[in-house]
Amino acid sequence: MFYQIGILQYRWGIGGSGQVAHHVRSAQRTGLAGCSQSQATLLSIFSQEYQKHIKRTHAKHHTSEAIESYYQRYLNGVGRNGAAPVLLELANEVDYAPSLMARIILERFLQEHEETPPSKSVINSMLRDPSQIPDGVLANQVYQCIVNDCCYGPLVDCIKHAIGHEHEVLLRDLLLEKSLSFLDEDQLRAKGYDKTPDFILQVPVAVEGHIIHWIESKASFGDECSHHAYLHDQFWSYWNSDWAQGA
Repeated sequence: MFYQIGILQYRWGIGGSGQVAHHVRSAQRTGLAGCSQSQATLLSIFSQEYQKHIKRTHAKHHTSEAIESYYQRYLNGVGRNGAAPVLLELANEVDYAPSLMARIILERFLQEHEETPPSKSVINSMLRDPSQIPDGVLANQVYQCIVNDCCYGPLVDCIKHAIGHEHEVLLRDLLLEKSLSFLDEDQLRAKGYDKTPDFILQVPVAVEGHIIHWIESKASFGDECSHHAYLHDQFWSYWNSDWAQGA
């Protein structure tokens, strides 16, 4: 499988989307020279494979021993040089996503300095806006992790949301161009539906012998694992609804 060749061109612990793009371009020039896939496709594959890796190793980074070790290394590092990218380098060294490492250290810091344990909403708010963190050095360290994380964190979430919305707009324009009658998510929710596909075709169409009633847009690479997850979380509920087959 071509994406395995590309993934093996570099190790997991890469900090920064620029470095990821560089390695993907290198993979295209070497092992993927005969592959017609775009850089965007390869980056999507990398992101999915990296997230699988993080899920497999997540637990070992959240033991009490690991958290204390990371926190002490952070304190020692900023004690020597507060401007150095201590957290980012630590995340890369232990092969963990920078934004997730920032969350671990931020939670540990707040536990030590606040009277009550920090809530998840407070942590999320500080990660979205590090200027809220009551320590300038840590705020800068968290910011460095957020902007250099290519797969996790609030910045990546915003990018994913924007790309997903862009693809839905493109799909809507294509349906209008083809003069197909449809209902979108907002219209379906106004009718009282909870889980809905992006578009329901009011007049089904035939594609390669299959009758298509609805369309779900996913702005990501559709590997077997992703298809299985989407089937479980979304598609089977569509299948068992009034809409029958989809795409």
